Amino acid sequence: MAQSREPFVSLLLYHLFKWSVVSPTLYAYFRGRIYGAENVPQQGPLVVVSNHASYFDPPILSCCVRRPVAYMAKEELFHIPILGTAIRLYGAYPVNRGAADRSAIRSALKYLEAGWATGVYLEGSRTPDGRITAPKLGAALLAAKAQAPLLPVSLWGTQGILKQGSTLPRPVPITVRIGTVIDPPSSTDRGELQAVTQQCVAAIQALHDLGR
Repeated sequence: MAQSREPFVSLLLYHLFKWSVVSPTLYAYFRGRIYGAENVPQQGPLVVVSNHASYFDPPILSCCVRRPVAYMAKEELFHIPILGTAIRLYGAYPVNRGAADRSAIRSALKYLEAGWATGVYLEGSRTPDGRITAPKLGAALLAAKAQAPLLPVSLWGTQGILKQGSTLPRPVPITVRIGTVIDPPSSTDRGELQAVTQQCVAAIQALHDLGR
C-alpha cells in the first residue's frame, strides 16, 4: 500500500532549496506566474506530466506544484560525493541510459509507492518550442500500474531561458499552468494507455495555448 507523503528529510530539503533558490529566481528573475496550484493533490502518489523545453524545467515544476517531484537522472551523478546523496534525497533516481525504459519504470514505481509525486515528460526529451508532438506511453503506464492520478502541467516560455552556445540564463517571462487531475487507466491495455496519453496531451496543449 502506498504511503501518503514523501519522507520528512526530503520535504525539508525540498522546502530549503525552494525558498532559498528556486522560488526567488522564478519570481524575481523570470517574473514567474503560476495558475492552478490549487489543483495539486498534496498527499499520495501522483504522476505529474508536462511538456519539456529546458534544463530548468524540473526545479521550476517542482516549485510550482508545492511538493517534491521525483525525476530520473543519469546514473553517473549519483557517484559524485555529497551531490549523489543530495539529489537522491531531493527525489532524483538513477537510470542506466543503456536500459532506461525498464529501470526508469521500476524506480518511478518505487517512488510512487513511497507517496511521491513522480514527474514524466510526455515527449521524453526537450522540444525546441515546448510543444508535444510525439508523446510516449510511459506516464500512462506508470499511472496504470500504481493506480495514481495524472496531473497535466504546461511550462510556457522555458525554451527561451538558454540560447544555443550560451551558459547564462536569460530573464525571460515564465508561466506555469496546472490542470485538473486525470484518472489513471484501469489497465495496461495499449489502447487505454494511448487514450489517456492523448487526454493528457490535449490538456497540456490547451493550457500552453493560453500563453502568458
